[in-house]
Amino acid sequence: MSSASHSPAAPTVRSDVKLIGLVGLAHAVSHFSQLLLAPLFPWLKDAFNVSYTELGAVLTAFFVVSCVVQAASGFIVDKLGPRPVLFVGLGLLGLAAFGYALAQNYWMLLGAAVVAGVGNGVFHPVDYTLFNRKVAPTRLGHAYSVHGITGSLGWALAPAMMVPLAMAFGWRVALAAGGGVAVVVLLVLWLNRSVLSLDVKAVQHATGTAGPAAAGGEFAFLKIPAVWMCFGFFFFYAMALSVVQTFAPSAAGRLHDVPVALIAMCLTIYMVASAAGMVVGGFLASDPTRCERIVGGGFGVAAGLALVLALADFAPVLVPVMFGAMGFASGIAGPSRDLLVKRSTPANATGRVYGVVYAGLDIGQAVAPLIFGRLMDHGQYVSVIVGLAVVQGVLIASAFNVRRVRREALVPASA
Repeated sequence: MSSASHSPAAPTVRSDVKLIGLVGLAHAVSHFSQLLLAPLFPWLKDAFNVSYTELGAVLTAFFVVSCVVQAASGFIVDKLGPRPVLFVGLGLLGLAAFGYALAQNYWMLLGAAVVAGVGNGVFHPVDYTLFNRKVAPTRLGHAYSVHGITGSLGWALAPAMMVPLAMAFGWRVALAAGGGVAVVVLLVLWLNRSVLSLDVKAVQHATGTAGPAAAGGEFAFLKIPAVWMCFGFFFFYAMALSVVQTFAPSAAGRLHDVPVALIAMCLTIYMVASAAGMVVGGFLASDPTRCERIVGGGFGVAAGLALVLALADFAPVLVPVMFGAMGFASGIAGPSRDLLVKRSTPANATGRVYGVVYAGLDIGQAVAPLIFGRLMDHGQYVSVIVGLAVVQGVLIASAFNVRRVRREALVPASA
């Protein structure tokens, strides 16, 4: 069957910029919502009389639910299209934030985290389906870069917004304001909903995969070894990220006698620097054949900096600088990281592949707080930072293993 009559018009720069901007805005809210609670742990610990391990379990519940939803939502996105799934996800994130603000005990907080996990689970299958189907191939590297940048800025905004609001008005007001952010972005996307439309049937005709049999069945992609290697890579990536977001600033602060004000800056500086690194990484990702080397180099530098942070003795004022350098190195690897997945994705399975692969992110972020939260409770601050360096080192080997497995695979993958 000829696909010419079903192929959409070539995307223009204007249409790509608008789509990338809207998807990036939604992605920022996803990451912003992931970090609503962690900066408020000191307030929540006292308010609910719980330990860091118990608060870490709330994050674990969030990411376990998100993992399950992420894998399932990929199939829904491939069938129904990304737009309705995206709107539901944003609405649930807003609802969950208001639930946090109204929580009267630990179990209500946990319940709101489950709702937030459902909302958070839809974003990667939605976002990458829109990018890979609607953005010109020559601009995909920049789309991935913007996607990563907006995610990092969402992470950076959360502590920068939550902590001052909690200090001025209380933690409940801060969390309610976080819910308001999700509602406002949902309204913006609704007003621009035509940009987010995707004709699923037209895509199936254009790719020659109009039925499950054409691709060997809806679950055929699970037989591709590179998909599972990508899953493993994202598991370790998420563990490293979770340590940075949740415990590493406090651990480094204890090791180097850093004032509280500087500790609070570490995560925001890391995320802003990571966003800057992704700008550079977007240009480096223009050549997909070197993505593994870029990922390995970026995380190699980040692991070295983490070891210095754990084992060296230096002035407290340099700790935020170290976090910034570590964030920049990790950010450079971001767009190439996403290309690892795209190069392992068969035609018309974008939502499913990204749903399963990025479920590794949720599992990693679910496991890490349980391990590193216990280390924090026992005062093992050096172990927290050294553990971060070890996980970053594993990422180097994982990236090259993805390339090896992909080259050995007999199943064709999209370039």
